[in-house]
Amino acid sequence: MNEGWFGDDYLILFADSELDAAGDRYGISRWLPGYELLGLRGWDDLIVSDGAGQTYSIPAVPIDPAYLVPFSIPKKGAILEHDHRYAGKIKWYVKPIVLGGSPTDEENIIWINHAQHGQLVNYWNRVYWEIKNRGPS
Repeated sequence: MNEGWFGDDYLILFADSELDAAGDRYGISRWLPGYELLGLRGWDDLIVSDGAGQTYSIPAVPIDPAYLVPFSIPKKGAILEHDHRYAGKIKWYVKPIVLGGSPTDEENIIWINHAQHGQLVNYWNRVYWEIKNRGPS
């Protein structure tokens, strides 16, 4: 894993040997079939690639293909500026913004590890898709 600042983005890029496990942890094959997880961008977004090798950023919640945005990752071997304050931590909104959580309320922000992040991404995507598939009330 390579993590740190690259310009204005805090990136967490998974090593080749970590890609399969990371993809499984985040349920990429379920939420975004045909894509591979490469890393995290700014804690709120996942970095993925499609079968053609194009790279994108997509919110961790919701992982909805409608929200794919082209994103260029640093070239292999690029050095990310290490920041000990964030190493091994991921910022998480207790109630995701897309489901009404506030991005500015300090009580809605916690810092978690990668395993917890994967669990929460899966949980809140299930909630999101259940609500979305239910349709208007």
